[in-house]
Amino acid sequence: MHAFDYAVVRVVPRVERGEFVNAGVILFSRTARFLDARIALDAARLGALAPSIDCEVVQSYLDAIPRICAGGPDGGPIGLLSQSERFHWLVAPRSTIIQTSPVHSGVHADLPAALAHLFEKLVR
Repeated sequence: MHAFDYAVVRVVPRVERGEFVNAGVILFSRTARFLDARIALDAARLGALAPSIDCEVVQSYLDAIPRICAGGPDGGPIGLLSQSERFHWLVAPRSTIIQTSPVHSGVHADLPAALAHLFEKLVR
């Protein structure tokens, strides 16, 4: 069994209204050296909240999250940080269009399966 932390990735088209669409999950386990994310933007749902939003631009920002999780130069300067630093950078509180929920904890024997379960439960 592995302890892990996770956060839900949210798209908040109008920060002042506080409405959001869940668009992904980031999962991190320090002891298992695991950091990954699943992302899927429901453009129709987002468009209902913000008809003038450019979903392609939002998707391009969301696409950076798994690259940062994977680490390395494809994740830009943040991708070069340690796993722990990358996770904490990704889940840091922000008042921008891409935000994350508070960090929650869990325990699971199969971390990819835990990520898939959380994604299906919280995003799909």
